Amino acid sequence: MSMINTIIADCQILMIEGLTAIFDSTRNPSIKVSATANNSADLLKKVSLGDCDLLIMDINFPGEDGIELIPILKSYCPNMRVIVLTTYTDRKFVKRAFLNGTDGYILKSNDSLDLFQGINAVMEGDTYMSDGLRVTPASSRTYVTQAVANLANRFYEDSYTMKQKLTKREQEILHLIAESKNNREIAKDLYISDQTVGVHRKNIMRKLGVRSTVNLIKFAIEHQLV
Repeated sequence: MSMINTIIADCQILMIEGLTAIFDSTRNPSIKVSATANNSADLLKKVSLGDCDLLIMDINFPGEDGIELIPILKSYCPNMRVIVLTTYTDRKFVKRAFLNGTDGYILKSNDSLDLFQGINAVMEGDTYMSDGLRVTPASSRTYVTQAVANLANRFYEDSYTMKQKLTKREQEILHLIAESKNNREIAKDLYISDQTVGVHRKNIMRKLGVRSTVNLIKFAIEHQLV
């Protein structure tokens, strides 16, 4: 992997120093911390210079909604990949972050391996989400935020066409996948085998043109398929 110019943004200076120390270690020679920021104004200034491959940011800045900053930051540096590193586990934050353009969402309570896996994933063009996070409720009821409703108006025709590609069973399984359930849990809910769920999962991903579960969930939300 070539050198990754990285900006770390967090309102807690100790967090910035800790991450910088990890990336400066020989364990991660490819990651170069080129700049840091501990407030939104400084972050916007650093990213606007345009020399950033990866931004690792919290979403909690005093007087500023960090999630709303993501599309602005990406407009300055379109090829930059963004990872949200935060303590917020509520699905409303996860969903809003992905809808606003983040490429990864990782919890500070997790170990460094989770962060490294996330970095590798987003730098290869995939999206990444820590295990256990949800972007939809644990119930089977459809949950639609205003942001998703607005997207639905834009993509209604495409969404209808995409949904018709899926069988009724595949649509049921897609809803359960979006609840972060694994094959065994889905099989138990639907009284079918794990292997059957696996086949359906592969067919859904093939029909919708996605390659990972996180991308599948993100795609389904953006096109109001769940």
